[in-house]
Amino acid sequence: MFAKNKEEKNARHNNRLQLLIERIERLEEEKKGVADDIRDVYAEAKAVGYDAKIMRQIVRLRKMKPDERSEQRTILETYMEELGMA
Repeated sequence: MFAKNKEEKNARHNNRLQLLIERIERLEEEKKGVADDIRDVYAEAKAVGYDAKIMRQIVRLRKMKPDERSEQRTILETYMEELGMA
């Protein structure tokens, strides 16, 4: 009786693990598809004359809170001044 319950518990546990792994795999595929779509948009932007590197920076900056963006800009300017780049 105990062995059977343990086997059933292990089977349920293994099934749960299998389902979780399959879910992760599906999400990874979706993520790859979205990444491909984003790459296509950057290629389209480049084809009409935009700089993809700058666009990536803008996207990254837009994700930040305004105060974080301001702080980063201040630090960047400080470092550039110290290096004689300003």
